[in-house]
Amino acid sequence: MSDSLDAFAAEKLAGLDAASLRRRLVPTARGPAAGAERAGRTLVSFSCNDYLGLSHDPRVIAAAAEALARYGAGAGASRLVTGNSPPLAALEERLARHKGKEAALVFGSGYLANLGIAPALVGPGDLILIDELGHSCLFAGARMSGARVEVFPHNALEALEALLRAHRGSVRRALILTERIFSMDGDRAPLPEILTLAQDYDAWTLVDDAHGLGVVEPGPRAPLEMGTLSKTLGSYGGYLCASRAVIDLLTSRARSLVYTTGLPPASAAAALAALAIVESEPERAARPLALARRFTARLGLAEAESPVVPVLVGEAEAALALSAALEKRGFLVVAIRPPTVAPGTARLRVAFSAAHSEEQVDALADALATLTPDRR
Repeated sequence: MSDSLDAFAAEKLAGLDAASLRRRLVPTARGPAAGAERAGRTLVSFSCNDYLGLSHDPRVIAAAAEALARYGAGAGASRLVTGNSPPLAALEERLARHKGKEAALVFGSGYLANLGIAPALVGPGDLILIDELGHSCLFAGARMSGARVEVFPHNALEALEALLRAHRGSVRRALILTERIFSMDGDRAPLPEILTLAQDYDAWTLVDDAHGLGVVEPGPRAPLEMGTLSKTLGSYGGYLCASRAVIDLLTSRARSLVYTTGLPPASAAAALAALAIVESEPERAARPLALARRFTARLGLAEAESPVVPVLVGEAEAALALSAALEKRGFLVVAIRPPTVAPGTARLRVAFSAAHSEEQVDALADALATLTPDRR
């Protein structure tokens, strides 16, 4: 029986290899100042979502170390079994205040948050409308809910309204899923217009703010504000900010919270310290977008809307080759390939951080201009 399993895996791997779609884990040590060490070489990483460089900030590390020494390495069990650790309670209070909400709930990861939110709020007989470029976990949570799922073209307000007009009257509840900053394209959702449509049709809106928190703010808030602790805040975990009633409901009904071990206290303490830095140092928060716009201006690309800039290549093999060529020049910029993005749209996803210098940004832009002269 194991022979047939291994044969199945080998056949699938051969197909992935042929299409340049196989993924491999490459030993890499992240360091401060956007550094990364790989195969004995020091690279400048433009592949990390540590947008403010806070994962290596001494204040964040100290907060994690203190919590680690006081509360231990792990949470022990589900938060509903072992109780709510003090760092988690403090973090939830601070997140809710930051988002202008009554309460917050921290999950083990952003993926787990989105697996739990939609199924706790809607189900069979309800409707979910989701942007076609929504993150994989938004789709996973939507499908797990059992609700009817309709996908609308990316940021297409007329299509979204058409779906609401066609289906809202025949369902009990409707939920719109989108992102503040789309992770692979770096563009923004038209949130004011989406929230207006939601109000007109009595629909609820969940905004995934994984890539916007702290770097693309302020802005209109949705009733359901979800995000992660692993990007701007340099730690690990996910969260939802909402009304007290909604958070209390999810505390009982979100399966990915109820049946999962709680976030380690050190991760919560690190995120709490990072959020305090975000709020007290606005000049740091503004830097990633400024660097992204410096990069797009230097290459003649459309002005960046966020710290994420896609450099479209096309085919997966070509994207891998361009990534490898940049690595030889000292830059870590990973190729993004299907199924993460649509076939024919493989790209380099360039992520900018407050830890980058202007000289590093210019050097990357110049290297890309040299390697892809047809783009100029």
